[in-house]
Amino acid sequence: MSDWEQRLFVGGEWVEPGHGYYDVINPATEGVVGRAPEASREQVYAAAAAAREAFGAWSRSRPEERAGILARAAGIIQRDAAEHTALASAESGATTATAAGMQVAVGAARFRRYAKGALEPVEEAVPPQINEAGPMGRAGVFGALAVRRPVGVVTCITSYNNPWANAAGKVAPALAMGNTVLVKPAPQDPLSVYAMAAALEEAGIPPGVVNVVTGSGPGAGEAAVDSPDVDMVSFTGSTAVGQRIAEVCGRSMKRQLMELGGKGAALVLDDADLDSAVAGIGTTFSFYSGQICTAPTRVLAQRGIYEGLVAKLAAYARRLKVGDPSERGTVVGPVISAAHRDRVESYVELGRKEGARVVAGGARPACPGRGFYVAPTLLADCANGMRVVREEIFGPVVVVVPFDDEEEGIALANDSDYGLLDYVWSGDVARAFRIAGRLRAGGVGVNTVGRNMEAPFGGFKQSGVGRDVGSYALHAYSETQAIVWPG
Repeated sequence: MSDWEQRLFVGGEWVEPGHGYYDVINPATEGVVGRAPEASREQVYAAAAAAREAFGAWSRSRPEERAGILARAAGIIQRDAAEHTALASAESGATTATAAGMQVAVGAARFRRYAKGALEPVEEAVPPQINEAGPMGRAGVFGALAVRRPVGVVTCITSYNNPWANAAGKVAPALAMGNTVLVKPAPQDPLSVYAMAAALEEAGIPPGVVNVVTGSGPGAGEAAVDSPDVDMVSFTGSTAVGQRIAEVCGRSMKRQLMELGGKGAALVLDDADLDSAVAGIGTTFSFYSGQICTAPTRVLAQRGIYEGLVAKLAAYARRLKVGDPSERGTVVGPVISAAHRDRVESYVELGRKEGARVVAGGARPACPGRGFYVAPTLLADCANGMRVVREEIFGPVVVVVPFDDEEEGIALANDSDYGLLDYVWSGDVARAFRIAGRLRAGGVGVNTVGRNMEAPFGGFKQSGVGRDVGSYALHAYSETQAIVWPG
């Protein structure tokens, strides 16, 4: 048995699970990484109740106290980064470089960022208003403040593709604002989130302020959403699951922050730098093996550069080393599970049947002999009505659709149920910005897939509800209260 075995973290105590343990599987080796606890419904409710009991004192704590704990947690995470990297890579299948730089390091950075965020002003002055005498009282000048207050108990349900960064991006700003949290990690790779809880415990987080529960099935997550002690649910995952969570939240008016699916359109105009476009789009093949909702998976290429772009993307995909994520030089690791590998492969086969041309990939890699690997795959000559174009595949698969003019490209980009992140590549920056303003997406990258980590993040349409990242996350995890007084 692995050393990585965890108990539930409830009310400041490490608690034996009510339903035993389940195995966490390494996607690269198919071996057991460790064991995660199966919480009973009663234990999830107890965790929410512990968060409710802790809320009063934590919400009234000094911002400096909250900032100090978050900063210490960041330092502890960084201190143990090597161990955390090994665990994150083993349970998520990320390459060592990705686990170190984009998971653990980003997790620590987010705790550090919201240590500062805890000290940001929560009051905003409202211009005074002159009121004449009337039924509401005597004439006077009335001042006002808009003050952000913590929401209460926040359930944080995190995604499997980045157990450190995603969890930290929810937990840190929620705590900074004075909320208490109940964290329900993805069942595939929850052990890293327990490591995060241990860092917060060592940093001095009071009992009940942070609670972590897990389960291999939907039961623990359902209880974490429908508990009467929960005031808000922050969820990252599929649109279908998000819709079910929203239905439950709607019955008791729980606040929601939803970061859901994506099918990012990458418009490549005929005046674009193709090498730059290929480098950006090509990250879909490699970054988390395409398991990222912000990836530019739906390439819309103007006909003048269409064949050249397809050829360059195919060459890029074929150069990528697929294999053991712990080996030096590996770019593409496994997807998270055998079931997900089968799902991605079924989409590739569906694309063939729909008439797409498989230009690269399309077959399961022969080596390594075990693990849940999918070859980087490029599907060309696609049409916008194909399911491989319209549905989120969440794997290292890129589809390419040709278009004639700018108007058609914009229309194709917007003809989607999703609207998380889109991209525009053009040598004319003014043209690119003009097009960006017409795209129905929460964010648009102009000649880049890079991110500004203070910019608001979230989606239009079925890609989500609300915005987080930077100071926007502090607003997301707060309610606004108006205070009015006579001058």
